[in-house]
Amino acid sequence: MKMALRNSNTGKTRRHLVGPSILALTLFGVFGAAHAQTSATAQPTASPAETSQAAHSPFGPLKHVNAGLLDVAYAETGPANGPVVILLHGWPYDIHSYDDVAPLLAAKGYRVLMPYARGYGDTHFLSEKTLRNGQPAALASDVIDFMDALKIKQAVLGGYDWGARSADIVSALWPERVKALVSVSGYLIGNQAAGKNPLPPKAELQWWYQFYFATDRGRAGYERNTHDFAKLIWQLASPKWAFDDATFDRSAKALDNPDHVDITVFNYRWRLGLVQGESRYEALEQKLATAPSISVPTITLEGDANGAPHPAPEDYAKRFTGKYEFRLINGGIGHNLPQEDPQAFAKAVIDADHL
Repeated sequence: MKMALRNSNTGKTRRHLVGPSILALTLFGVFGAAHAQTSATAQPTASPAETSQAAHSPFGPLKHVNAGLLDVAYAETGPANGPVVILLHGWPYDIHSYDDVAPLLAAKGYRVLMPYARGYGDTHFLSEKTLRNGQPAALASDVIDFMDALKIKQAVLGGYDWGARSADIVSALWPERVKALVSVSGYLIGNQAAGKNPLPPKAELQWWYQFYFATDRGRAGYERNTHDFAKLIWQLASPKWAFDDATFDRSAKALDNPDHVDITVFNYRWRLGLVQGESRYEALEQKLATAPSISVPTITLEGDANGAPHPAPEDYAKRFTGKYEFRLINGGIGHNLPQEDPQAFAKAVIDADHL
């Protein structure tokens, strides 16, 4: 295992390497063991020189670990020997979605890890030659690589949006690594072939940005107006969440990652079948194409005011074959549920761990 600690503000800029190859057009498919502890020798620690990152995280300087293809930046809180919870963020958000969730879990004795996904924050590829691939299997594989690098055998996974999709995939393909799952909007595992049939017009309208990203104009527009675009998504996805500029700006900094646009565009073009995934993930994608069930103890959540595209709970409940519970969170809660109602999300993590 190789680990690297470095100052979070000195990452080198990587060049953009997305080079889409056109495939047939298809629409995306919507959508207990003991607690594991990390070995003390495997746990990186932040150096005093990294204190400048404290302003970006309420948990102090970010830590770094070489995991698979990435140098992963992550925040950590809670006792080092506590049962592990890994919280995964969505697009176009970041780990600040868990600023209020993590302390609640840490107070209950959990070791809480919040990694920046590829293309976000100070997470970077180890090689400039690596394809800036945003396909779901790649993002989920990053989670496994992160766990392996930190010698975490098993964890409770929680996520929303892209983070929920990664957590779902890990739970379906590597159930032995997941003690329990909390997934906002439920079962989000999809594939290219599943979307060959068009959705109803209102559903297609909700995915306007996916079709926008399929064009050169859309890619250029997102690159030129990343922050304004992200703020619009926040507003549309959570129409009743009165977030202020400071809250948005704190997370928007994570979108300045030099690979962010490439990862985002690749993800949505992959869903439409407009770019080809990498062969290293083909076997995983074939398994995901069968819509595998999730057997780990699971609680799914939905906000009552979620303005983003999401499946109906009754449509995906059968995909969870283990201990399972669905919770509707009321009070004008939108897409970024952990940040909008941290108490509800933290309670779901604790409860799922004890299902």
